[in-house]
Amino acid sequence: MATGPRYKVAFRRRRELRTDYYTRKKLLTARETRAVVRRSNKNISIQFVDFAMEGDKVIASATTRELKAMGWEYSCSSIPAAYLVGYLAGKRAMKEGIEYAVLDIGMQHVQHGGVLFATVAGMIEAGLEVPCSEDVLPEEDRLKGKHIDDKIEAAIDSIKQKMEAD
Repeated sequence: MATGPRYKVAFRRRRELRTDYYTRKKLLTARETRAVVRRSNKNISIQFVDFAMEGDKVIASATTRELKAMGWEYSCSSIPAAYLVGYLAGKRAMKEGIEYAVLDIGMQHVQHGGVLFATVAGMIEAGLEVPCSEDVLPEEDRLKGKHIDDKIEAAIDSIKQKMEAD
């Protein structure tokens, strides 16, 4: 590692490849509500966040763990689960008065038609305006889970009805 008076160590989160400060600054200076989507190996979480100098304020959130309580029996990291949690988060954001959000996926790997964009498809169907191209959203068959199981479409419809009832 280099040393000396002219050497400047990068921020820790940048060294760990956890934060792209250039992109983060652009998102924060836009003064728009951010739809923060984070994915782990087993779950997906979505938070709607507003910037404040003392710290970000979470307005609404949803996670795939909540789908289990609604009767979801399939994987919580699949495209249909991502679609449902996006739909749930979008409904909660609309109740809080959010109509427009900018997608914030952090340093995650982007794959067109993947899990991250399935959450966006759910938010858009819930009535939220999220700027993105139609090309990146998954196909309708993948959102409905036809590539996984024939019975999954009925489970998606029943959970969406439970969300509408709330």
